[in-house]
Amino acid sequence: MFGLILTSLAPGETHRFHGSRRPTLRTPRLRRALLPIPLMALAAPPAAAGTTAANAPDTVVFKPTIGYQTFAVREPVLSVKPGTVIVTETLMGPYYTEEGGAWPGEVGPIYVEGATPNDMLAVRILRVRPNRELAPARINPEFGGLNADARVRFLNPPIPDRRFLWRLDRQRGVGTLDLPNSRMQRIEIELEPMLGRVAVAPAGDEAFSGLWPGSFGGNMDAPEVREGTTVYLPIFHDGAYLYFGDGHARQGEGEIAGTGLETTMDVVLQVDLVKGKRIDWPRLEDDQYIMVAGSGRPLIDAFRLAHVELVEWLEQDYGFERWEAYQVLAQLAESTVANIVDPNYTVVAKFPKQYLPR
Repeated sequence: MFGLILTSLAPGETHRFHGSRRPTLRTPRLRRALLPIPLMALAAPPAAAGTTAANAPDTVVFKPTIGYQTFAVREPVLSVKPGTVIVTETLMGPYYTEEGGAWPGEVGPIYVEGATPNDMLAVRILRVRPNRELAPARINPEFGGLNADARVRFLNPPIPDRRFLWRLDRQRGVGTLDLPNSRMQRIEIELEPMLGRVAVAPAGDEAFSGLWPGSFGGNMDAPEVREGTTVYLPIFHDGAYLYFGDGHARQGEGEIAGTGLETTMDVVLQVDLVKGKRIDWPRLEDDQYIMVAGSGRPLIDAFRLAHVELVEWLEQDYGFERWEAYQVLAQLAESTVANIVDPNYTVVAKFPKQYLPR
């Protein structure tokens, strides 16, 4: 275990625990229990087999106090070495209260020392756990996949603007919603916590609103971005400038109404680099699949971008000839629509790992 020396923590300050880099840490997919975990327990994630205190990763405990509304290059809130485990949380703000209010923005940017545009950023999601008992969700007439177009008039009445307050039982891992106008009156569902947004700073001088997904990651709203998943991102600037946020206690595929169960999260990430490896679109990996998240409009473009990158991944890393990879993917591909509400739509293309060469 780590030897810990704690002092008072000023806003934005960090506690750092030293070890060496790049252990293999595997966290099983969260299913039911969402019990709160003491901060000190989070500061020392269980080591993988063969990992000792002498070669454990650096660990930083970071409490964010500033949120940003765009993904861009700016003064970092934190700088870390590759392999560092970051024990942190998403930002709290009026958006997450019963009354509602302003969105608090994303955590970041986090500067990753040694990251260059010739490398790939690897973000291992070790823990994502709700830390509140409330998760607002919403339907409204101007944002959602089943709405009329906000820019064109229609004769049919608009969807009403309604806010729903889901109650979270973190001990049981469920969320409940009262349905006073329905026969059921009340529904209870299992929670599947995720991060809607994981991003690096986009290319050049670009700054994208937090609503945007793209080649830089961003607001992909993919339920696959959860505990046990590694998110691989291209890097456009030295230091990468990592952002994350937008915790959802659960979200359906497509995020059709424009929100998931929006709540704040305790988060543990391990940030690493794959040197000399370049990719074009975000890649994901868990115990079952390798995946690519493609974002664009129309939806068919997002679908194509994700599957083209997946063919290239099979070709470059797993020894498939390109057209044979295309044929095998044609029979084994699984795909999900992550969002149909954001400025770009996102499709996640998946290849089952059981069919990869051993």
